[in-house]
Amino acid sequence: MQHRLFLLAAMAGIGNLHAAGLPTLQEVTVSSGQRDLTGVADSATEGTVTARQLANRPLLRPAEALETVPGMIVTQHSGDGKANQYFLRGFNLDHGSDFATHVLGMPVNMASHAHGQGYMDLNFLIPELIGGIRYRKGVYAAEDGDFATTGSARIDYLRKLDRSFVELGAGQHNFRRLLAAGGHSLGDINLMGAIDVGGYDGPWDQPQKLNKTNGVLRLTSGNAANGFSLAGMAYKADWTATEHVPERAIANGEIGRFGAQSPNDGGKTHRTSLSGDWARTNESGASKLNLYVVDYGLNYFANPSGYINGVQGDQHEQADERLLWGGQVRHSWFLGPQWKDTELSAGLQLRQDRISLVGLYATENRQRTRTIREDRIRETALAFLLEARTQWTGWLRSTLGLRRDQIDARVTPLAGQFNMGNGGEASAGQTSPKLGLVFGPFDLLGPTEFYANWGHGFHSNDARGTTARTNPQDGSAVDAVPLIVKAKGSELGLRATPLKGWHTNLSVWQMALASELVFVGDEGITEPKGASRRHGVEWSNYITPVDGWIVDADIAWSQARFREANVDNGGRRVPNAIPLTASLGLTADHGGPWFGGLRLRYLGAYALEETGEHKSSAFWMANLKAGYRITPQLQLTLDILNLFDKRANDIEYWGGACSRNEALAGTGGCGSGTAIDGRLVHPLEPRTFRLSLRASF
Repeated sequence: MQHRLFLLAAMAGIGNLHAAGLPTLQEVTVSSGQRDLTGVADSATEGTVTARQLANRPLLRPAEALETVPGMIVTQHSGDGKANQYFLRGFNLDHGSDFATHVLGMPVNMASHAHGQGYMDLNFLIPELIGGIRYRKGVYAAEDGDFATTGSARIDYLRKLDRSFVELGAGQHNFRRLLAAGGHSLGDINLMGAIDVGGYDGPWDQPQKLNKTNGVLRLTSGNAANGFSLAGMAYKADWTATEHVPERAIANGEIGRFGAQSPNDGGKTHRTSLSGDWARTNESGASKLNLYVVDYGLNYFANPSGYINGVQGDQHEQADERLLWGGQVRHSWFLGPQWKDTELSAGLQLRQDRISLVGLYATENRQRTRTIREDRIRETALAFLLEARTQWTGWLRSTLGLRRDQIDARVTPLAGQFNMGNGGEASAGQTSPKLGLVFGPFDLLGPTEFYANWGHGFHSNDARGTTARTNPQDGSAVDAVPLIVKAKGSELGLRATPLKGWHTNLSVWQMALASELVFVGDEGITEPKGASRRHGVEWSNYITPVDGWIVDADIAWSQARFREANVDNGGRRVPNAIPLTASLGLTADHGGPWFGGLRLRYLGAYALEETGEHKSSAFWMANLKAGYRITPQLQLTLDILNLFDKRANDIEYWGGACSRNEALAGTGGCGSGTAIDGRLVHPLEPRTFRLSLRASF
């Protein structure tokens, strides 16, 4: 703590270096840029991604749009209809437990979800329609609440299209896609619609048979500061999955590298929503209101542990049916020079999850054989936020925030032999203070600003874990867990423009989490993991050397440790916390016939269990997009994913599982209730070619 206070004092002392006449950093908007530039941010690790940069980024999956957040990694350990696996700042975010995402003002993370807390399925995104991604890291913004432990992203679609278009795509492994988008304007009223239909089998020995249909209709007027928007979205998908498998089953030839253990894993999901927002801004203040309602469902079948209990397999189904609704209202007052140009904001957020059914079932070939647990949940989250931004001097501004959250949940057991006593009510609240200081601009590395941020945040736990008394699998006693897990974070950073066209951000951060509690959907219980601490360094760069060229380069290092050693093996490492990631991107588009982008991504080796004795394999990979405009209305694009055909694993775990042959032979107790610990892997997809043709009109 003393060294952080010393650094803050030293940064404040830099104010004495600020001489009259030094250049002041002005608010700058770069239409082709990736992130907000120096002088307009509250921290060194926030920014904005624009549509132009995404246009030339090769993507294997829609959620990879989030890899524009420096340090974010998006992978998959199952079928492409399931939410992705995310990693950031030394966190295995699982499917979204510690990173909050909103799309058109609607929260994507699902509380008390059948598969995992914070489940964040972004497969309904249409990347070509994304108008911008505004992201923050850390717990420093009053606007961010549940799940925003490592940060948040707010994704908005375009309010209007420059041109309507139809795009046809085809590629290896039966990839096919039709995207049609168009719009019409009448005065200041814009109507935009799109339909996205496609499928993909993947390289798997068991074809994925992914089929998805996605649509959006949006009516807008004005802009985000003065205008309104009304949007309807609908998405559904079904697929067959190849789950992660024991690496030894591949090594001994029982299955191929792209083979599956279970013949009928996978699932189906749907998401239908209606959302709207309204905003007004004038000289005295700004008001904003948004409302949403989401109908969501998932039936997911998986057999990740294989054949522990016999050759019939250990497949289970996780089911989730809910109606999610809520909104936010916020007003800001611009207090003027007599109040140091303070912007004072107050807001109210409300969210309710009406979960009619959330269940876990034992299944064989997608047929239910036993109900392990089935519940109904009503969970309501209410938050009040207050924030003040003040320009104290020409070289010092501050952001002071306060957020109060209250979560109330009621769990009603519906079925399950050992589950009927697990119901009840749970309630918890937290007050989260936030503080940000900005020093500068100073003429050091070119125009330079320094940042200091501190704050409290949290992620919620599954409501079923807070009312649990017995393990629904066998009736053994369990301890209930808290509904809210507190997080505390701090960060020092700088943003600078050393040379014309080169913007650089550097930050040092730390995070303490009261518990790594995780709801384990495969077992229907909440598993305690203990308190943890993390710290790290991030450096990101955005360079526009000449018009039409963009270079971005990021590197992130972190260390994640439990406060106390694991009682079984004595280790303190947090499993699956990636310590080193790096990315390098190059895009080129001069408006002429040729355009494209190249992305390189590196993932360092990470501990698979607490001792660090078993680690994943580090690897790097590259994706390429190359396009040619045949005419101004017709363009051809080629994506080459995994350009150099790297042989690596998208994800690696350490855990207990059994293959079919091991169950038949009774190896290590397989087939009779005992698992064999080992490496579980899901391979990186091989080099893949995809071709698309777009006609605009």
